[in-house]
Amino acid sequence: MPRPIARVLLDSPVPQLDRLFDYAIPAELIDDALPGVRVRVPLRSAGRVIDAYVVDVDTEDDDARTLAELDSVVSRAQVLPERLCTLARRVADRAAGSASDVLRLIVPKRQVRVEKAWLAVGSGTDPVAGADSDVAASGAAAAEAVSETIAQYAGLADVLAESARAAVEAIPRLASDGLPEWTRLMAAAAADTLAGGASAILVVPDYRDLDLLLAALDVLAPDAPVARLDSRQTNPDRYRAYLRTLEDAPCIVVGNRSAVYAPARAGLVALWDDGDGLLAEPLAPGAHPRDVALLRQEQEGSALLFAGHTRTTDVERLVETGWIRPITAAKRQLPRVVLDSTEDLDRRGQRLPSRAFLTARDAAATGPVLLQVARPGFSPTLVCASCRAPARCRACGGPLGAAHRGATPVCAWCGRGARLWACSSCGGEKVRLAASGSERTAEELGRAFPGIRVIVADGNHPVERVDARPALVVATRGAEPLAEGGYRAVVLLDGSRMLQAPELRIGESCLRWWSNAAALAAPGAPVHLVGVDGAVARALATWSQASYARSELAERAPLRMPPSVRVAQLEGTGAGIRRALDDIAALQLPPDAVLGPVPIEGDEDGRERALVRFPYAEGARVAGTLRAAVVAEAMGRRRARGRTPRTTLSVRLDVTEPDL
Repeated sequence: MPRPIARVLLDSPVPQLDRLFDYAIPAELIDDALPGVRVRVPLRSAGRVIDAYVVDVDTEDDDARTLAELDSVVSRAQVLPERLCTLARRVADRAAGSASDVLRLIVPKRQVRVEKAWLAVGSGTDPVAGADSDVAASGAAAAEAVSETIAQYAGLADVLAESARAAVEAIPRLASDGLPEWTRLMAAAAADTLAGGASAILVVPDYRDLDLLLAALDVLAPDAPVARLDSRQTNPDRYRAYLRTLEDAPCIVVGNRSAVYAPARAGLVALWDDGDGLLAEPLAPGAHPRDVALLRQEQEGSALLFAGHTRTTDVERLVETGWIRPITAAKRQLPRVVLDSTEDLDRRGQRLPSRAFLTARDAAATGPVLLQVARPGFSPTLVCASCRAPARCRACGGPLGAAHRGATPVCAWCGRGARLWACSSCGGEKVRLAASGSERTAEELGRAFPGIRVIVADGNHPVERVDARPALVVATRGAEPLAEGGYRAVVLLDGSRMLQAPELRIGESCLRWWSNAAALAAPGAPVHLVGVDGAVARALATWSQASYARSELAERAPLRMPPSVRVAQLEGTGAGIRRALDDIAALQLPPDAVLGPVPIEGDEDGRERALVRFPYAEGARVAGTLRAAVVAEAMGRRRARGRTPRTTLSVRLDVTEPDL
């Protein structure tokens, strides 16, 4: 007689358990054991019961094999629809990770009261009305604003209608309602998608962007159902929003990086500023939302937008291959960028060149002026007053900084104070302020601009908006507040210091920081870039960020650096690394594909690191081979120790900053 079975995915980080397991369904659970529900199952190898998801329900005629039974059904809520399970599996396979690790980023912890209330109303499966009634409900003014916003970008309407892929260069300005133009772009695309009867998923880097986007949705889609997914929510609110995305009725999903997985039936997935470091996923398997969105678009056939003031080399590679199409404004309106030299700074003893100083003084008489700096705090870097050697912490070797003039130096890494510091080079006991943070810059500007208020905006002093009164706003990159009517002038300081960071993508990052700040200027207001020349400065001055990304990509291709190729990073014991590299050698990749292994500096366990560079066409084979190596390492340790520890071999694909 056929018996019902459930194929379940275990919620376990152990790599060898990353597959489907068959369990018999006891008679009392047949009605509740549905695809997508949470269950508890026995794990004989560990002698305990663990959480799992039912992926499929089937019957089998062969009852000769022994199957363990489901222990219990946690809830009847089907929180893992088939489309989400498929996406999680594809993301895990591409990143050589576990599907359970992906799902742990997506499905919030269960909230019993919220779930019971959702089940009691039948989970809202009735779809909303079609395009005409949606637009009418939103109001004629909002519908007209949506059409006008989309019409500003040549070809955007076709991309949305054809469910195509595009890289959109947002107009760098503030709209008449005081919101950045990019928020209206994404809100209009979402409203247009919702009017067509499909959901839209909008992904932004941080909470400030999220609040601005929600404000734009209130204007362009005032009656649209919005599900917000971000870490600031309480657990019940987040779970309630997640359950809303499971419903058939379309909605607009807005959130940070994990929102790209939202299980809504998407007609549009849009990412803002995909180069922002906050979008990089730190947790295993470390898949970037950009790559997840590409996989999702291929799976579901939705429209896909990568919007920004700049273009990353990752997106530019896709543009060059013809995979996505570039879109710019039908009528470009660009900031007025001025490149300033710093030749007279040492003589004048100031941080602002004379031209930038005069511009800031004149502009500050009429409204707010933005000055962007590299670092927060007062003086994040100290040097020996005698020999100018960097002042380092004796305990950990970290850089010493000062909170104010005369303050005890404090280590930026371990937080220890250095009251009795002595220079390791010359023995000197006095330190000198070597760098200016936001607070020290504000102090200096307060003396240079008497009578004008100075506002500090950084991680310790968050400021979201400033009014139109005269002010000097000193902000770190990414923390710039919106100004009413836009800034009357923008001065970008510390550019040369920013470009000195030892990072592969520092040029891209600086161009993005400066472009985003320039977009906050009032129409016609000057934007001064101080002390920077070369390709990055020219790209900002001519507003040709796409050309800069193209040149960067061309320079990295001969060196086989990302994103011209994919890069996998392996870390583990020497024996484990070498076994994995032996498996990679069998794939017959290019001769220079493997770099290392080398010892990890400062690692007490003697672990090593290696890099594997490979073409995108070899991604499936390389990821599968590395994943098999991780599983084999874990199984070997289990046999050696008689238990089930996590593997010591770790793999991370698509490393953007390779480090040997």
